[in-house]
Amino acid sequence: MATGMSGQELPGEPPSLAAIERHALGVIDRLPPAFRAHLGDVVLLVEEEADEETLASLGLEHPLELSGVYHGRPVGEKSAFDSGAMPDRIHLYRQAILAEWCETGVRLDDLVAHVTIHEIGHHFGLSDDDMHALEDAVSD
Repeated sequence: MATGMSGQELPGEPPSLAAIERHALGVIDRLPPAFRAHLGDVVLLVEEEADEETLASLGLEHPLELSGVYHGRPVGEKSAFDSGAMPDRIHLYRQAILAEWCETGVRLDDLVAHVTIHEIGHHFGLSDDDMHALEDAVSD
């Protein structure tokens, strides 16, 4: 009785990596054009959980403590002289997202949108208030 990203029914298979990625890409597609224009080189990765190196760099011990992370330099800190750097990346972590979904009862599509927007916010150097406003702008 699984119902895709927006349903709350728990029996059945949990959403796959691909289902979470599709939803996150849908969130990105609904961003205002001014934001989408600056995300062309940002790579979206949906993985089962954060690796040990990422957790250690953030002072975290358990992979369920991290639902998403942005790796890169915010747009306002970039320079025309930057070269040879890895592309900016947004990582979403399925296991942590699913655990938070089960713990909080927040709709899964809303939770994926929240984490996606939060990491996009880091790319733009946005404040928490600005991230919430952007999240409101893309809500269904």
